Amino acid sequence: MHLSSLPSRRRILLAAAVAAATAIVTTGPVAAEPLTTGTTEPTDRQQQYSAAAAEYGVPHSVLLGVSYLESRWDTHLGQPSTSGGYGPMHLTDAEQVASTPSSAHVDENEDPRGDDSRPLALDPAIAARPSGDVLPQASLQTVDAAATLTGIAAETLRTDAAANIRGGAALLASYQKALGGAVGAGSDPAAWYGAVARYSGADTEDAAAAFADEVYDQIGQGASRTTDDGQQVTLVATTVTPDQSGLHKLGLRRAERPDGLECPVRLACEWVPAPYAKYGPGSGDYGNHDLGDRPAQQKIEYIVIHDTEGYFGPSVKLVQDKTYLGWHYTLRSVDGYVAQHIKAKNVGWHAGNWYVNAKSIGIEHEGFAGHGTWYTEAMYRTSAKLVRHLALRFQIPLDRQHILGHDNVPGITAGNVAGMHWDPGPYWDWSHYFDLMKAPFKGTGTPNTGLVTIDPAYASNQPAFYGCNQQPPFPPGEGAPPTAEPCPLRGSSSVILRTAPSPAAPLVNDLGLQPNGKPNTMFIKDHGARASAGQTYALAGIQGDWTAIWYLGQKAWFYNPASAPTAKWANGFVVTPKPGKTTIPVYGRAYPERAAYPATIPYQAISPLQYTFPAGQRYAVGGILPGEYYRAVSFDGSVPGDRTVVRGANQYVQVQFGHRVMYVNLDDVQILPGAVGSPA
Repeated sequence: MHLSSLPSRRRILLAAAVAAATAIVTTGPVAAEPLTTGTTEPTDRQQQYSAAAAEYGVPHSVLLGVSYLESRWDTHLGQPSTSGGYGPMHLTDAEQVASTPSSAHVDENEDPRGDDSRPLALDPAIAARPSGDVLPQASLQTVDAAATLTGIAAETLRTDAAANIRGGAALLASYQKALGGAVGAGSDPAAWYGAVARYSGADTEDAAAAFADEVYDQIGQGASRTTDDGQQVTLVATTVTPDQSGLHKLGLRRAERPDGLECPVRLACEWVPAPYAKYGPGSGDYGNHDLGDRPAQQKIEYIVIHDTEGYFGPSVKLVQDKTYLGWHYTLRSVDGYVAQHIKAKNVGWHAGNWYVNAKSIGIEHEGFAGHGTWYTEAMYRTSAKLVRHLALRFQIPLDRQHILGHDNVPGITAGNVAGMHWDPGPYWDWSHYFDLMKAPFKGTGTPNTGLVTIDPAYASNQPAFYGCNQQPPFPPGEGAPPTAEPCPLRGSSSVILRTAPSPAAPLVNDLGLQPNGKPNTMFIKDHGARASAGQTYALAGIQGDWTAIWYLGQKAWFYNPASAPTAKWANGFVVTPKPGKTTIPVYGRAYPERAAYPATIPYQAISPLQYTFPAGQRYAVGGILPGEYYRAVSFDGSVPGDRTVVRGANQYVQVQFGHRVMYVNLDDVQILPGAVGSPA
């Protein structure tokens, strides 16, 4: 779209973004003229990087390192990232960002607090308020700057990998020249630190430095992988000690890092507090989190991974609203910058399940679960370092039983199941994420050990979802399109579950989402017939290239050929109903029995979900947990029994019962090694 055809407000924003993208301090744009002109466009991706590096005088290792930190050299089929970036060099397009409003967490009917003793009904108008910050930051228009520098049309830069790489090289050379650095053959990679930092798009000095540090770390480590379009690319490990003096010439803001900030030292992290404040006359009229004393008072068991369903700037403004909800951290897509909002000792309102909220830390990532977009490598890396840091500090196991997606958190009661959120969605790369946390998914057994861990090859696993075009937020004045279109075919962590070992068999049923018993669907937000990478299930059978797991009270089959496996055999424990029990209840929260509650605290009902766990079925154990309820319903703790933890004799076993984890009473089950009674 031409700039003149945009509405006036967007035209002003876009023009400002274009200007900011090419300016460094007081220095205007510096043309990055080609140093050499090739006569034939190389088709090999490695050669494309080499040619672009030579053409614009960028060290080959620097160009490869920057691209790896942006996209891991993937093309993503010309689809944008969650921050509107395209191609291997993540050339950003502010128009893409400006055309999509932000409406974090209002696309479902979930109560984010998840406590029926003090429900929180959000007003959707809160998230729809104009924020004054449509763009995450003004620098997000590098595709136009690259078009000016190269003479290549913006559309080509977005969709053609070779052109995109040339555009990125031209930008890097422009930034290097603006800083007074040398370009050309033989230029020292160490001298490009400032240009690399500028390429991050960060608006704070520590975030720019963190990005550049990651690039130079990667150059030192090297890398080699096959891209999503089948190209083999290698970065040869080279020791480089960067000259960081150029960083300060960028004139970026220096973020405050107060004492007590709960982030690793090398992460770009800032304290942007969520308010604990009253907003009405009642003692329960307060937001947007609860005070606590974790882990001294209650163990932190989980870290919950979310996406914002909106852009970074508006999402951070929402978490600063005392009438809205609160989470602990927000991460920015373009550079991995972290904002911390709530201390770990306090309880955020983010997961839609009070039991999980009281025992978890919530981390939001800029992005959209169902738009068919992709999450940047910079954000994956920052998030992995943050989660690993928190997991080590609070002794949280680095596995998928404790590092949950919001889509893995159960509803508190049967009536809440359908309204639960489903982020970060099927396009979040769980396998790569755990690799970055140094906790990769490993095969630890054989078919005879009775358990299986889902782990498809992300890039080539491309389920045919549909309806990405029908996911909110929608442009102002527009609703969902009337027809659901196929989503872009792109990598996914999800495998699809069927009622029989055949691609023609119907999908399985999730009664919480399809109470009529009909098969679930491939609609992007319908996760009722999916298992996700890292999740471990009890084996229910093997037939040819198909493997069955126990899932929501039924056998569920997924394609798992030996030539290209989508899962790994695992070792561990399972639960099954005790002898004599034909079926046992399944719960969405692990609350104490009635006798455990003192007179000052109302009993919280132990309400089973709509699923059944029949005799003869087996589900993978995720841990044994105490029955607990954290009472917090008043602003000042003045309500009797407030800010105390009720503990009872009840103990629960967390199980991988469906796409979401659930709980069964320990008294109802026997725990067995997975190999005992395995169908294999």
